[in-house]
Amino acid sequence: MPTERKIRVLVAKPGLDGHDRGAKVIARALRDAGMEVIYTGLRQTPEMIVNSSLQEDVDVIGLSILSGAHNAIVPRVAELLRQNKMEDVLLLVGGIIPEQDFEVMKKAGVAGIFNPGTPMDEIVEFIRKNVKPRGVVA
Repeated sequence: MPTERKIRVLVAKPGLDGHDRGAKVIARALRDAGMEVIYTGLRQTPEMIVNSSLQEDVDVIGLSILSGAHNAIVPRVAELLRQNKMEDVLLLVGGIIPEQDFEVMKKAGVAGIFNPGTPMDEIVEFIRKNVKPRGVVA
């Protein structure tokens, strides 16, 4: 009997930021919500993130950025997604993102921005509501 395919999420820590507690908390919350989660670890380049996303056939990429490098990293990830014809992958950003940068992030292709303190249920619900369906698994 076919079952619905689990949502696959890649959680990544781009740049030189060495703090990954928040990314691990998010990864666990998504896993506990029934999603398949791939955590790539610290110091990922945009190229590494997109290559992993392509290999893992993910539905969602969640970038955790605390370093302030989001204005350089996020547009590069979005561009690589377009180059690889992965526009159907939901791109999310979490961490320290100043409100004045929200519009730039959205224009780059970010679907959702989650600052510290966002309830986990809100993130889970956002993903479930916005991920594009990809069929069923036999």
